[in-house]
Amino acid sequence: MAAFCLRKLIHQVTRNETTCLSRSFGGFLKPLIQKTPLASLWATTVGTKQRPVFVPTESFSSGVDANPKPVGKKKVTPTTFGNVGRRIPNKIVHLIDEKGVSLGSMHRRDVIQLMTERELKLVPLNVDAEPPVYGLMTGKQIHEEQIRQREKAKANPVTRPSELKEMRLSSVIAKHDLEIKIKHIQQWIDKKHSVRISVPKKNEDPETTPLLFVKIFEAVSKTATYQSQPRITGNKYVCVLRHMSDKELQKQNMKKVKDNKQSDILKKCGSEAPTSNELH
Repeated sequence: MAAFCLRKLIHQVTRNETTCLSRSFGGFLKPLIQKTPLASLWATTVGTKQRPVFVPTESFSSGVDANPKPVGKKKVTPTTFGNVGRRIPNKIVHLIDEKGVSLGSMHRRDVIQLMTERELKLVPLNVDAEPPVYGLMTGKQIHEEQIRQREKAKANPVTRPSELKEMRLSSVIAKHDLEIKIKHIQQWIDKKHSVRISVPKKNEDPETTPLLFVKIFEAVSKTATYQSQPRITGNKYVCVLRHMSDKELQKQNMKKVKDNKQSDILKKCGSEAPTSNELH
């Protein structure tokens, strides 16, 4: 009975405190709640009537800025040669005029004013320098420079590393199929790839496979040579063909020219030999 009375008394005191807080501080809390964002308020319930009391709190933060500001200025490296207009990312640049004369370091405001007065275009020459180097050019000069760079790229193509291609043949392959396979091998050789040719070993006709390798080599011998000679590996014949180097091609061409000259000399000597009807 005493416990029940004590519980009822505590309940009554709590309800009176909540009502008293609302009456005393309601006018003070109302404008404060209106000025505080709803996302930064925490609502709690106090008492039996579930009266909400809003307490301003700080917004949750993980300590990491979701949108960090970039530190410093990034250098913009153009992928193609051309006019950049008025978009100059650097404040100070080294300027070269359309005649190739260096005008020294200038503020980008002065650069824009100069290109406007002369009716020229601004192109980047070396953006990695400090300060970056820009040049003033006419439209004709830009077009000629673009053509020159394209021709230079064609003259010096990027060489890719050679790959090892695999070609598997049968010792009883038909003539037409062999010609198609040889064309594929020649295409790989022209692209500077090595070709590994393998033929299963059969006991019926041991001379068929070596003759097959001879036919393939004769067909591609103008630009290819053996990287490894035909040999027996396990239960198959294997050889590797590769593209000849420039030095090897030059040596081969010189040999052909020499052989042709010797052949012409022999033919000439044979045609000029005296003929006689006498028996010796």
